[in-house]
Amino acid sequence: MANSWRISALAERHRQLGSKLEDWNGMGTAWTYNTDTADHYTAIRTKAGLMDVSGLKKVHYVGPHAESLLEYATSRDISKLYPGKSAYATMLNEEGKFVDDCVIYRISPNAFMVVHGTGIGLEMLTRSAIGRQVAVLFDDDLHDLSLQGPLAVDFLAEHVAGIRDLPYFHHIQTRLFGCPVMISRTGYTGERGYEIFCKAMDAPLIWDTILEKGAAYGIVPSSFVTLDWLRTESYLLFFPYDNSEYFPFENDKSGDTLWELGLDFTVSPTKGEFRGGYEHKRLQGKERFKIFGVKLESDQAAAMGDTLWDGDKKIGVITCGMYSPLTHSSVALARVDLPYAVSGREIRVKGSLDVAAITHTLPFDDPQKLKRTAKG
Repeated sequence: MANSWRISALAERHRQLGSKLEDWNGMGTAWTYNTDTADHYTAIRTKAGLMDVSGLKKVHYVGPHAESLLEYATSRDISKLYPGKSAYATMLNEEGKFVDDCVIYRISPNAFMVVHGTGIGLEMLTRSAIGRQVAVLFDDDLHDLSLQGPLAVDFLAEHVAGIRDLPYFHHIQTRLFGCPVMISRTGYTGERGYEIFCKAMDAPLIWDTILEKGAAYGIVPSSFVTLDWLRTESYLLFFPYDNSEYFPFENDKSGDTLWELGLDFTVSPTKGEFRGGYEHKRLQGKERFKIFGVKLESDQAAAMGDTLWDGDKKIGVITCGMYSPLTHSSVALARVDLPYAVSGREIRVKGSLDVAAITHTLPFDDPQKLKRTAKG
């Protein structure tokens, strides 16, 4: 944890569960507990699990120029967001290449909260804010507890009035166990879930009470590594682990297009000019690879960096793999050559294992996204 400079208020809770608090994004994060990750995965897919994802960067952009700042810097039409509405967005450099993703929450007419991952979005926005009437406030007092799974709404409905009516990618200001919170219907699991934003001083009480009162629902504390299992099935990318920063091109510098990553949907149809937007449009049809799925004939998970082959021709690389104890299938996300970004191509995986596989469309789980968008 040598590089950690941010402290979770739940650090001691994680240590008690067996975590060594490995560094992620500058914060000691519970990558694993002394319980089985397969149990955490199963809980989230069938009941619910609670995770501390406070290592995400929570930043407030406040002032009369906040909207124009975010409008130029991100792929979404910010004017379409109203207080209580949020959107998943991407950020590009001037070359039209992906550098970060984020969720943008409109809190009030001139106030936004942006939750950044591990890219350079915060740094880009901070530089762009110079000379504008907008304050950039990094908020590590704000903690983010993610309650994910099909029973999350049933549990919260006992404590938060109207939570069943909260639509996907919307948020409310309310109270939970007497504490002021913002609850957002978002997550990173492919399940119906909620993120609970709270003060650092309230995080231990909320964490403990959810686990105590939620035991009857099967809610368990879930480690950060569980997200890799869930995101692989649900086609949720994690910068930089699926990107060319980890898997560089032989004759080109790092940087992937939204077309290659399958994130072109993040550009709003009504979007005007934005950073990298012209290059983004120009690069359509010039993909060098595609993110695609791979289904292995194995009862083991593939490892990051395992390679894909068609005979003696290397045609891709796996970025994240998992084996599901629920579906009894081994699946993976991969960067594949364009001719193989079609379902049903017979290939072979080599590296940590040597097995036959086929290419497969994404996502593997809930392709219509009916779970995360369910009503009632």
